[in-house]
Amino acid sequence: MKRWLAVISTALVFSQGAVAGPEDFHSGGLIKDYGRFADVPAAKPLPADTRFKVAMDVVDGGVTGEVNSIFQIAAGFLNLQHANGISPENVEIALVVHGDAHRDLLNDAAYGGVNPNRELLGILQEYNVQVLYCGQNAVMRDVAAEDLLPGVEMTHSATTTHVLLQQQGYSLRP
Repeated sequence: MKRWLAVISTALVFSQGAVAGPEDFHSGGLIKDYGRFADVPAAKPLPADTRFKVAMDVVDGGVTGEVNSIFQIAAGFLNLQHANGISPENVEIALVVHGDAHRDLLNDAAYGGVNPNRELLGILQEYNVQVLYCGQNAVMRDVAAEDLLPGVEMTHSATTTHVLLQQQGYSLRP
């Protein structure tokens, strides 16, 4: 009997304790329509001179009509740091794109209609986010440089790019 009371009591505590949810996420002051994040008042403040160098691996995506979730995460990372007093100049992000995500880098003609990633990638590039596309993927999928959105840089390979970024002090966010 005591065991059942403990189980029921624990279940009641956990069911009543969850007061946060998806509605607590919002976009930030930098990138208004993209990059949702949640405020965490209990988190220790970061020094204003904190610097970030983040490489984000972007392999999944290419879903017609959808904005790539990793591009959204990049926007959210910028928004989150800005909301916590870190200047965008102190945040360096490199998006290393390969796999099915290659479609998210195509200009409208190569995409076959309006690429929903075009706007966000343009905004991210305004904040010096590098968009680096795997040349091995491009050769395999017959993607030419002129098929890409403005500002996308073709590299030798995603692996080479990740190694070079790590040598430059970037941390990998898989």
